[in-house]
Amino acid sequence: MKFKKFMIPVLGVLIPHGAFADSSLFSIKDGDGFKRFAVSAGWLHVMPQGKPNNLGNKTVIPEGYEAGVGRIRLSDITENAVDKNGLTALLGLLDDTQITGGYLPDLGLKANVYGLEQWQSPNTGLEAQDVDTLGLVFNYYFTDHVSVELVGGIPPKVDLKGIGNVTAPLSTHTSVLGLADLDLQKDLQITNLDSYDTAASVRAWTPAVTLQYHFGQTGINKFRPYIGIGAMYAWFDDIKLNKGIEGDLIAAGHQIQNVLDGKAGAALSGETSSANPYVKVKADTGIAPFATAGFSYDFNDRWFSTASVSYAALNNKAKILVISDKDQSELIRSETKVDINPVITYLGIGYRF
Repeated sequence: MKFKKFMIPVLGVLIPHGAFADSSLFSIKDGDGFKRFAVSAGWLHVMPQGKPNNLGNKTVIPEGYEAGVGRIRLSDITENAVDKNGLTALLGLLDDTQITGGYLPDLGLKANVYGLEQWQSPNTGLEAQDVDTLGLVFNYYFTDHVSVELVGGIPPKVDLKGIGNVTAPLSTHTSVLGLADLDLQKDLQITNLDSYDTAASVRAWTPAVTLQYHFGQTGINKFRPYIGIGAMYAWFDDIKLNKGIEGDLIAAGHQIQNVLDGKAGAALSGETSSANPYVKVKADTGIAPFATAGFSYDFNDRWFSTASVSYAALNNKAKILVISDKDQSELIRSETKVDINPVITYLGIGYRF
């Protein structure tokens, strides 16, 4: 311990106090003819390359859930009955006076509900569209050849294109007072994403940092290519769902709530439920590997132009929730992986100092 206490002040004397300050790596003075800092601004064009992934869906209705049928539209039975035996038995219990306005009265029947707990929607998904924005790029040069770069800019609004038709594979089983079994099958319409130009828009915050190597030499080569690797951090806010899709999802939420309310017949006919469902959309944040290649061209020792092409292996998960205002439970949840994987081009004018 005494030896350490002795050596520390001795080393402090032997090592010059300006050693780190005078180092070309840490000094803020100009190095061998190059400037430490550079900033540029220009056109940033983002071209997502990812393909859509199927939507995965689930509702609050467990498999085999027993629900009251309640009042039911006759056409919903005749058009969706799997076989006619149960239908014949049911109609045999009624006379014409009991069928009012095309609806059967509440006979106290129960139905087991299947297919709504969870399912995949094939050939569906979300695709990010191309977008342009103002890019801002900052560089700090450790040496004439090595720099760290921060890429930012004005966060753009990105449109998400919806792909495919989302339906729910509903089936029910009812025992008609022990006389026969009545099975119904119907694909409940959730939303047809193909019917809308865009499914949603989102503001994307995607700063990236890279470590770069610059070829050539300042003062000798005006044209200097560079390559770099790093990471992109992405988060998303100001998510706005298409109003038409939002309306479709609210209607689907009413169908699920009607099943919970013991009104499976009302669910089939798309009637308003006892709840007032609303929709929330969420997007996960993510970190992605980032690679870039480009060049700079010097007009003089301070002003330059620059261009680059970059790629980020970026994806995130989007979640669409239909929530009941009664107890804040999730009536419907849809999730999909959004593969963005953008190719990013940049063209800018910069200044070194």
